Amino acid sequence: MTALLRTELTRRHEGVRGFEQIEKAKQEIETQCPGVVSCAVIVAMAARDAVALAGWPKYAVESGRRDGRVSSLELASDMPDVNDSIETLKSKFNLSYSARLYEFNETNDSDPQFNPKFLPELRRMCPKNGDINVRIPMDQVTKDKFDDQIMRNIKKGFAVIASDARLYDDHLTKQVVDFYAAGSQFALDFARAMVRMGRIGVK
Repeated sequence: MTALLRTELTRRHEGVRGFEQIEKAKQEIETQCPGVVSCAVIVAMAARDAVALAGWPKYAVESGRRDGRVSSLELASDMPDVNDSIETLKSKFNLSYSARLYEFNETNDSDPQFNPKFLPELRRMCPKNGDINVRIPMDQVTKDKFDDQIMRNIKKGFAVIASDARLYDDHLTKQVVDFYAAGSQFALDFARAMVRMGRIGVK
């Protein structure tokens, strides 16, 4: 693993936070049940609880998954990135957010998926060559809730994350967005998907 690749992987996923909370929970559990509860299960339960605290229905989490014994930065590079194209996202399951606002596809324009009424506000919050640590709500409508509003945001051009916006570029994923934006099925399917994702790689 070269230093350049390690730096690139860190940059691509630098928004992933909360590791210290997982480690703290692991240490506390180890004092009561040493060698029983894995970090993988703690992460799954933390995700469930975070979603519930944000207003979404609570779902059951399967326990018993063990932690892996090998860490791979190469495998981490296969994780979906916020700037991936729909083709890349589909095959897995660019450079910065500023590019979507000011230099989309190496032009001097913005991502055409942005709602024209939304673009000036984003540019105000994220000026060109501004502070890269500025954080903006992924959902401008229900900022402090986890719900299916993101689907309606994507449909109307209010998707903040590039990979969300790309879902409306492809006719198959566009149908999925339209389906969830129009109904109430997303909560149930989200819970099912989280449980199924927790089974990936379990032998």
